[in-house]
Amino acid sequence: MKTKTLINLILLTLVIFGCRKEPVIHHKEGYVTVEGGKIWYRILGEGKRTPVLLLHGGPGGTHRSFYQFEPIAQDRPLILFDQLGSGKSGVHQDTSLLRVEKFVAQVHALRQALHLEEVYLHGHSWGTALALESYLAHPEGVKGIVFNSPYFSTSLWEADADTLITYLPDSIQRAIETGEREGNFTSKAYQNANHIFMKNYGIRNEKPSNPWDTVQAKRNDFIYNYMWGPTEFTATGTLKTYDRLESLKEIEVPTLFLTGEFDEARPTTVKRFQGLVENSEFVVIEGAGHGTMHDNREQNINVIRDFWNRLDGQLRRTN
Repeated sequence: MKTKTLINLILLTLVIFGCRKEPVIHHKEGYVTVEGGKIWYRILGEGKRTPVLLLHGGPGGTHRSFYQFEPIAQDRPLILFDQLGSGKSGVHQDTSLLRVEKFVAQVHALRQALHLEEVYLHGHSWGTALALESYLAHPEGVKGIVFNSPYFSTSLWEADADTLITYLPDSIQRAIETGEREGNFTSKAYQNANHIFMKNYGIRNEKPSNPWDTVQAKRNDFIYNYMWGPTEFTATGTLKTYDRLESLKEIEVPTLFLTGEFDEARPTTVKRFQGLVENSEFVVIEGAGHGTMHDNREQNINVIRDFWNRLDGQLRRTN
């Protein structure tokens, strides 16, 4: 009898742990044709609540960090996609496609293809600039926006980076100063300084795993360097003069600004952004750097889930 019970317990354990390896959220994926190629998307969840379109960072980044929001797919569809040129979308080095308006067109094409008549936008880092640009160009049907670790002005971003660098060891500060003075961004000392910067202000902790994040989807460093530059704290690309700060005043939907306690998007700056938008909220994710969804996944999920759920309630009352 004891042997049979033990066998049953072992079998039950294997079933439980085996199931944990498989995603439990329904999904579908596909491609949408845009100028220059095709963009890949995946929809997690089949809930009836307003869907969320997730815009990743970079430029040249991928959708993969957004798998951390998988629990929210129990409430509503989450739509992940890779901007053209990176991840699972068509890869290219056509600089004529690397303009802000081209990325906006991709977002609009995806919304049309998936019939997203009502949608929430959620951007992270560069994705917040894309969310803002997309809303300004096509506000119809956008019911709310989350700006996660936002970027709206290169001059402000670099000023924040300069401030954060002063908190690093003197040797790291000298390596950055030397590399930028000489234009040598590939030296061992400069690359090490970049690593230290990102460990403090980028992703501070080990990334948690996710059962969906199993297929390599590479970022496009060419796009990142062409549009931004060699490091997070040095802009040399086409976004060097980018500034949309005043355009925040044009937002007319509920908006959430959130950033990490130790984020590159410094809380004082993000609070300034929030002050430009009526009907907006501001939250700091404790202990997190720029990768809020990795450094404090639980609080990040709770904050945005609560925001969207409250907006759903408001939409039901007004319809």
